[in-house]
Amino acid sequence: MVFEMPLEKLKTYMGTNPCPPDFDEYWQRALKEMDEVEPNVEIVKEESVESPYAECFNMYFTGVKGARIRVQLIKPKKIEKPCPAILMFHGYKWYSGDWSDKFGLVAAGFIVAAMDVRGQNGYSEDMGGVKGNTVQGHIIRGLDDDKDQLLYRQIFLDTAELAKIIANMPEVDEKRIAAFGYSQGGGLALACAALSPYISRVVSVYPFLCDYKRVWEMDLAKDAYEEIRTYFRFRDPLHEREEEIFTKLGYIDVQHLAKWIKAEVLMVTGLMDTICPPSTQFAAYNKIQSKKQMLIYPDFGHETIFGLNDKIFMYFMEMLK
Repeated sequence: MVFEMPLEKLKTYMGTNPCPPDFDEYWQRALKEMDEVEPNVEIVKEESVESPYAECFNMYFTGVKGARIRVQLIKPKKIEKPCPAILMFHGYKWYSGDWSDKFGLVAAGFIVAAMDVRGQNGYSEDMGGVKGNTVQGHIIRGLDDDKDQLLYRQIFLDTAELAKIIANMPEVDEKRIAAFGYSQGGGLALACAALSPYISRVVSVYPFLCDYKRVWEMDLAKDAYEEIRTYFRFRDPLHEREEEIFTKLGYIDVQHLAKWIKAEVLMVTGLMDTICPPSTQFAAYNKIQSKKQMLIYPDFGHETIFGLNDKIFMYFMEMLK
């Protein structure tokens, strides 16, 4: 039950999109830039939501290129010793969601930090300042500018900065921090674990932002990946720069970051996913060298998977032991 290649081939597939030759140096330099930014953390109580066991705060910090990033920070009201924390990342073009969605994890004893991705539908800033497309299309933002202006470079760094901020809170156990998300959030959870030493556990559900050239070759540059087709139509209609473009996208391809992950990883894949094809997800999974497992759902695509949230909750509960 797979629409593209047999499962046994998926288990050994190592990706199609090229990796730039200076990839490692690129990200080392990016992390150095992040470390030089003063985050100027601000935490403001959220008064609109009340709970007998949870406190809600809006947290803001400064990311690279000067953007102010907003995070929903939710803590148990009674904290007797440092707690484990879960960093949540949302789907593409979405936002961090309702406060009450996280209350179950907080009631169980977790601190939850849910980040609004810059430039999407939450309250984080998008500073702009790149040449070319600025109306929509975050994957292609910065393709016509210097490689350091790729928008997802800054977004990936925001996840790592958030992990550092949370790890340094006295009420957080820095050795028990997880990263979690679906789709774009799944890709960001993997990127966060690759770029931050503080992440010990990852849940990544059908991750986006992996193996762009494979998506193109499968003629699936639509829906979430439609902007790749749009870019070629307007900027390179004869595909004369195809190799150059996909190589540049390689800087923000999660599959190339996956080799740096040291956390334990749980990945979830539906074999009928035509939004983020299974092979693109396996390209990242197969490069992870730490402890890992994949839940494979043969009959599901990029959709709600029945019973999955319960499995994820129990996986997180292991952090409390």
